[in-house]
Amino acid sequence: MKIIGITGNSGSGKSTISKLISKNYEAKIIDADKIAKEMTNSNGEYLQAIRQAFGNDVIKNNELDRKKLADIVFLNRAEKEKLDDLTFEYVVEKIKKELEANQNLDYQYIILDVPLLFESKLDKLCDYTIGVIAPKTEKIKRICKRDKLSKEKALQRLNSQPNDEFFTKNCNTVINNENKEETIKMVNEIMLKLQ
Repeated sequence: MKIIGITGNSGSGKSTISKLISKNYEAKIIDADKIAKEMTNSNGEYLQAIRQAFGNDVIKNNELDRKKLADIVFLNRAEKEKLDDLTFEYVVEKIKKELEANQNLDYQYIILDVPLLFESKLDKLCDYTIGVIAPKTEKIKRICKRDKLSKEKALQRLNSQPNDEFFTKNCNTVINNENKEETIKMVNEIMLKLQ
């Protein structure tokens, strides 16, 4: 069984690549964003830690007000680092436990879909890492559509994240997720190499 780390900026299409591999190559996806979302929907330690760090304003009906928190962290590097530290403490632990639980199951691959793969040091658990990039205009369009944000807010988010060179430099390979057919072709070539 191989562990594949998939990372990239918001709007690059990490989930698209993860789902493509999962569908065609019997892979289990462990999605960091999904785990973080689940952990903030239950009134657990992670949510309490966020409340302590950012105040009651970011909590509504015992659930995280993601838009409010995003407005804080994507405008201020120190605040983003504070949230990243909490994420590494709580979410990364949960990812490691899930990885352990899936080790003995019948998957050929486990995909770690993690935006902060290198920052969280989860890349160390991977056999192979894929960086997903896309043109900035495309990423902005996708973020606006997915999160119902203005172009300005989408750009704020992107500007607080690493540039494409970061992924080119650190990942085993990079997929430019702009053209669907090209993306599928690249995914198949990578998976052929990994078999």
